[in-house]
Amino acid sequence: MGDLSSKNHVRQLLADHGLFAKKHFGQNFLTDSHVLSKIVDGADLSPDDTVIEVGPGLGVLTKELAARAARVIAVEIDKDMAEILTDTMPENVTVIREDILKLDINTIGAASGVKVVANLPYYITSAVIFGLLESGLSIKTMVVMVQKEVADRFLARPSTKAYGLPSLSLGYWGKASLVANVPPHCFFPRPDVHSAVIKIDVNPRTDINPDKFFPIIRAGFANRRKTLQNCLANSTELNLSKEEAQKLLADGGFDPNIRGEALNLEDFARLAGLM
Repeated sequence: MGDLSSKNHVRQLLADHGLFAKKHFGQNFLTDSHVLSKIVDGADLSPDDTVIEVGPGLGVLTKELAARAARVIAVEIDKDMAEILTDTMPENVTVIREDILKLDINTIGAASGVKVVANLPYYITSAVIFGLLESGLSIKTMVVMVQKEVADRFLARPSTKAYGLPSLSLGYWGKASLVANVPPHCFFPRPDVHSAVIKIDVNPRTDINPDKFFPIIRAGFANRRKTLQNCLANSTELNLSKEEAQKLLADGGFDPNIRGEALNLEDFARLAGLM
């Protein structure tokens, strides 16, 4: 197949098949071998691992994953890309032509403790990440390329502008860390935004009731200008009066005028435990 991390080769490969990068699928092909190595190394693959890759495109990442893992399940919505992958990838790669958002991930025969590694289409980043985490599939690790602005929100700390619902939601599912920042010139075609690779070590908080935790954090960031007390009282999901919201905060040891952005995950977990 040639060097898929070469922009010239990617251009030629697309031309040979009469294809082009499709914006409606968010196709920007990674063409930087250094970033590619960081992604694969970040996944810490072993010969026994099963990997799920979302949006493999021409297979630049797929090929490297297949060299290190026992099996790669590549989910690709684009029929043209799926055909290329089926014809060119090693035998341990299974290509599934499907929309990841519509696919019942538990029917693909993945082993327990899979790893997810992907250069995600940016328009469905959060939907894919949280959809997989909530699917019930046993996932050990996720290493994903996302828009840098989204990565900043996932990794943000309390009392910062980027901190909010995505930070806390991902915090419930595991620990996220930055693998690499990726500038636009590392892709073909060149995107308009900067990117970042993040790693999520999946370890859901079994000590937190999600049915109480998520409604509270959704309410807490429904309006950043309002106090947490008012946000909780205005939530139709929580159905608390202002007095009940005030008592909840008092029982948790929080000032009634505090804002949601000042609370960390453990603080919100404490409130959820008092519900």
